[in-house]
Amino acid sequence: MTLYTILVNPESALKTVSHPVDQVDKIVQAQMQNMLETMYEAPGIGLAANQINILNRVLVMDLADVSGGENKTPICMANPEIIFESEERSVWEEGCLSLPENFAEVERPAIVRVKYLDETNTMQEGKFEGLASHCVQHEIDHLDGIVFTDHLSRLRKNIILRKVAKIKKDMDIL
Repeated sequence: MTLYTILVNPESALKTVSHPVDQVDKIVQAQMQNMLETMYEAPGIGLAANQINILNRVLVMDLADVSGGENKTPICMANPEIIFESEERSVWEEGCLSLPENFAEVERPAIVRVKYLDETNTMQEGKFEGLASHCVQHEIDHLDGIVFTDHLSRLRKNIILRKVAKIKKDMDIL
């Protein structure tokens, strides 16, 4: 397995719309597996390809508390597309591996249905609620060049971006 480097905002790939994959072949399958390992190592619950500077429409997620002993329950998606979103809204505190150590409440549809190709190149459709709904929408946003701070007020967004800039500067010094 290969661990990828996760980009920290600001990076142009994080604001770039990703391109669909033609099929989930051995190359995309390997990418998905490496993305999962990178996500677990970080640790996080979701990772989109553009966060690792690959501009294809691939995301992985796993809501299991692996550090707490839960079994892994990974979901790998290529070309995910939201085909239904509920009118009901929910608010969840979101964070992001590309905006480390920063969290904010984000309002999104409470329930979504997503159509995608899985790791075997099979078309799937899944219903996501609660944290899973927020996670899959957050990762699809990444594939569309949107980060969670884009859903916040300008003031809250600027506060987080300044904090992340300081963190990134400190990381570069190390």
